[in-house]
Amino acid sequence: MISLITYLINGISLGSVYAIIALGYTMVYGIAKMLNFAHGDVIMVGSFTVFWGISMQGFNPVLSVLLSIALCITLGITIEFIAYRPLRGAASSLVVLITAIGVSYFLQNIALLIFGANTKSFTSLINFGPVRLFEGQIIISGETIATIITCLIIMVCLTLFIKKTKPGQAMLAVSEDKGAAQLMGINVNGTITLTFAIGSGLAAIAGILLCSAYPSLSPYTGSMPGIKAFIAAVFGGIGSIPGALIGGILLGVIEILGRAYISSQMADVIVFMVLIIVLLVKPTGILGRKLQEKV
Repeated sequence: MISLITYLINGISLGSVYAIIALGYTMVYGIAKMLNFAHGDVIMVGSFTVFWGISMQGFNPVLSVLLSIALCITLGITIEFIAYRPLRGAASSLVVLITAIGVSYFLQNIALLIFGANTKSFTSLINFGPVRLFEGQIIISGETIATIITCLIIMVCLTLFIKKTKPGQAMLAVSEDKGAAQLMGINVNGTITLTFAIGSGLAAIAGILLCSAYPSLSPYTGSMPGIKAFIAAVFGGIGSIPGALIGGILLGVIEILGRAYISSQMADVIVFMVLIIVLLVKPTGILGRKLQEKV
């Protein structure tokens, strides 16, 4: 029973990272109706920025984190402006998907040229000790506590931002109908750019939390977490912010329990099996809703 509780806590921690990453997918899809498969590599860029700042330049950790978030926000805006905006009216969504894959490989190869292919050791930025429960039988690491708390804070703040602010209301309007939103005076391009900026900033935070919990870093660090976060977004209902949280937590718990009770080598297979089952049983995800096409 003690080991099960430990696994569940670790699963919630990993799932919290997936949920933060999944927010980038779900917001961009919900508003721009496109999948940004370069999102995982923005995570890698954010992590390498912190690594460069602390390990190579000796910067203060807070300064390095702020620099990472700022760089990822700038990168997200640049990617949207250069790679995606010209294709927004493309007849086929496949064109955007191929472009996103191209951007992903571009970022990976830039990181390879700058930092090399060798895995780097990432220093955790969480400096408070673990919490011991049940007379030390359950140990919750500081990284786990920080990850879960950060995820909850981000979800609450983002929900309030969407519901209570004018830019958030503009996002809702654009997600419903871009044409009608533009006729109402909403800057559609600016709203989509803001969405990319928020998603990319969250990617930087997710990358820092991920590398603090699993202290290794390479140009491919963001690839698999990015794919799993996309699965979490689909699992919870892509386009739904609460769905990203639910999908991320459930996927993290499933992955950790799969590693513990089935096979560590089969953990990724189990995750992808979950995606297949969800698509077969409920393609819209847990909180997703089926849209009615008007003809």
